[in-house]
Amino acid sequence: MKTLLGLSKQELQQEIESIGEKPFRAKQLWHWIYHQGVTDFHKMTTLAKPFQDKLAELYTLDRPQVITERTSTDTTRKWLVRFQDGKEVETVYIPEEDRGAVCISTQIGCAQGCAFCHTGTQRLQRNLTAEEIVGQFMIVRDSYNEWPSPTDETRMLSNIVVMGMGEPLYNYDNLIKAVKILTDGEGIAISKRRITISTAGMADNIPRLAKDVGTKLAISLHAPNDELRSRIMPINRKYPLSRLIAACKEYQKALEHRQYITMEYVMLKDVNDTPQHAHELVELVKDLEVKVNLIPFNPWAGCPFEPSSNNAIHRFQHIVEAAHIPTPIRQSRGQDIMAACGQLKSHIHPEQC
Repeated sequence: MKTLLGLSKQELQQEIESIGEKPFRAKQLWHWIYHQGVTDFHKMTTLAKPFQDKLAELYTLDRPQVITERTSTDTTRKWLVRFQDGKEVETVYIPEEDRGAVCISTQIGCAQGCAFCHTGTQRLQRNLTAEEIVGQFMIVRDSYNEWPSPTDETRMLSNIVVMGMGEPLYNYDNLIKAVKILTDGEGIAISKRRITISTAGMADNIPRLAKDVGTKLAISLHAPNDELRSRIMPINRKYPLSRLIAACKEYQKALEHRQYITMEYVMLKDVNDTPQHAHELVELVKDLEVKVNLIPFNPWAGCPFEPSSNNAIHRFQHIVEAAHIPTPIRQSRGQDIMAACGQLKSHIHPEQC
């Protein structure tokens, strides 16, 4: 049966009209699906019984299937999620004291091949649909029993970071459609300022984000010069740093409300963590408003890199902060369940290898 999840408001209205129902029924459905989180049409009490029956006969609201749900000793939680075609991704929730961020995937596997990232060892299989992207967040809502949609003041699942498996900007149309569903005020209602979209550097689509959704932006930077970045991040060969920085300037210029860009920087021992690298980074971002997140490397089996020492990380931090750039050191979360930054990789069945 056809699913109603992942349809835009306009598409939902068109679908309802196509089965002979009044347009206002689509608004009622939207509320039940995305504000109440209901998956059974017969529990939608404002709908007439004949309409409930018709919906149940023609459509489904099934979430993606949860294969495993694991909780770290630090309370980070990870789900292995399976879609109708049997493909799988991982989704993570990183809680803080009174809030937290849901880390969502946009592709099954990843084609970027970043040398330090576990996901990059899994070949790209396909893009996720808007339904599959939104469905990940709804699964997390189910797990934490956060329906109906709470207000900003009461919700635990307060933020979304599109930093899971895959390169979001290579799945642009589905990403934007999903973000518009997630931010709609009559449904899930996550503020666009509480959503961060991360990219490895797909420069062509970065300025479009400001106009299309206006979310926050994070750049997986990880190196301050082209030679090093091309070595550990192959995307840099197509989109070198000059082009990436220019795209970031366009993005900030196009925003209605100017906001900083987060530069993500994984700290790799004796690779990108020297004082010289820190000074190069300061020079690279001098014309942007940025925050630099220093990320201790999270090891995984078979990876040749090692984490930088605490001394090297703090020395690097001191140099960048001396240039008046906020430079927090991110705390690793969920390492014991392979849920930390750079560790995600969904299960691969033998027939998919």
